[in-house]
Amino acid sequence: MTQTARSLTFKSPEETAVFAARMGMTLCPGDVVLLEGSIGSGKTHFARNLIQSLMAEPEDVPSPTFTLVQAYNTPSGEIWHCDLYRLSAAEEVDELGLTEAFDTAICLVEWPGKLGPLAPETALKLTFETDPNNTEFRRVTLSWTAPKWAEKLERTA
Repeated sequence: MTQTARSLTFKSPEETAVFAARMGMTLCPGDVVLLEGSIGSGKTHFARNLIQSLMAEPEDVPSPTFTLVQAYNTPSGEIWHCDLYRLSAAEEVDELGLTEAFDTAICLVEWPGKLGPLAPETALKLTFETDPNNTEFRRVTLSWTAPKWAEKLERTA
């Protein structure tokens, strides 16, 4: 499969939130979004806004840094928000039930490098970078190989 990439620049956290909500409208169970970037680059902000945009009743969306996984029931399907930063081995991913969730839920995975070979080939990868001259700016590079993402991303414009 050929990898495709596209870069976006957001000038404020609000612009990132709008993009997250638009992307959320395109997702369905079985979609996996891998969120890469350094601490403070905007991964959790993106995930939180995407999840909140799909909730029937607004609720708090905490970072799953310590719980590793937070699951939410939404009209679009179950969403798993995962933060794998604290995992020490890819084998722990199976213990979380994450590999099964890849098929049955919308999965947002922070620190996806911890997945190792368990990372789904059909996932969309978002790489977040901050601008050293303006910490409000975010550059997000989207990359994918599965053809479905080109169509989904067209609907976010």
